[in-house]
Amino acid sequence: MSAVALDLAALADLIKTWGRELGFQQTGIAGLDLARHEEHLERWLAAGFHGEMDYMAAHGSKRSRPAELVPGTLRVISLRMDYLPGDTRMSERLADGAAAYVSRYALGRDYHKLIRKRLQHLAERIQGEIGPFGYRAFVDSAPVLEKAIAEQAGLGWIGKNTLVLNRKAGSWFFLGELFVDVPLPVDEPTPRDHCGTCRACLDICPTQAFVGPYQLDARRCISYLTIEFKGSIPPELRPLIGNRVFGCDDCQLVCPWNRFAKPTAEGDFQPRHSLDSASLAELFRWTEAEFLSRTEGSPLRRAGYERWLRNLAVGLGNAPTSIPVVEALKLQREHPSPLVREHVEWALQRHAAS
Repeated sequence: MSAVALDLAALADLIKTWGRELGFQQTGIAGLDLARHEEHLERWLAAGFHGEMDYMAAHGSKRSRPAELVPGTLRVISLRMDYLPGDTRMSERLADGAAAYVSRYALGRDYHKLIRKRLQHLAERIQGEIGPFGYRAFVDSAPVLEKAIAEQAGLGWIGKNTLVLNRKAGSWFFLGELFVDVPLPVDEPTPRDHCGTCRACLDICPTQAFVGPYQLDARRCISYLTIEFKGSIPPELRPLIGNRVFGCDDCQLVCPWNRFAKPTAEGDFQPRHSLDSASLAELFRWTEAEFLSRTEGSPLRRAGYERWLRNLAVGLGNAPTSIPVVEALKLQREHPSPLVREHVEWALQRHAAS
């Protein structure tokens, strides 16, 4: 870092200006005290609410102690990028049992590379101002308590649905972090009292995955079941999943704060390959080659083709009985994957009984 005395407050203001110029809607600066969140994480893990996400229990205290993860870290710059892709009529699609519901965040391109590139540009601007300094960028890809950091940085508060909520932007946004060795002035944390007595998110959850305010049992969460979980979806939960084939937005769709969310101007977050209008049967007919081609650079790749078919089979099993639905299912009846075949048979039995 330059030997010239720094006006750290002025630098912090510059960083926030650069953040806006780089497409972030908000930038905040957090200290390193995440003790309260560390205790919450330990209780959550001890209860087994993380399911098969073993990575949540890995790395020990590094997850909640930034200076252990990146030695020399003094502050964390937390940034928010909105992703709401305009009016995709998602509530209407949820009500249409034949339609495939893909979580809004996954309708466009994968956010990881885009945000990481912007964070790198921000680091370069800081370096141009103060000279070489230590930093490391993260985008939902390392043991980082990003929501806790965002709360500490004043970007919002962790709501009852365990997502970060912002009074002016709701919760339709991604987070990115830049760990730095610069003692920037920190922003005031956001108080956690803006949810009040509201229980909309807790009550709407199709699988009742919330065991209480601020506590999610991921093992029942549709986002976990359709994205992270690799096995057979518990039969008792399948009917509750409805037509949600990748993720779930119910607790965001009903959140009163999301009426303040604004559509994104980022082209990469706009829907691709008609994912906001495709039917379950249409997507189920994708070959593996088509899946790989149409999900290139997409969050959908995380599930992989086998689990993509598993999820769609569940959706088709919950869809109104029709010739296109049953015919699509029969096409995969002899699929080489036992996982896919199991869910296809379950779905066909549902229609045979209807």
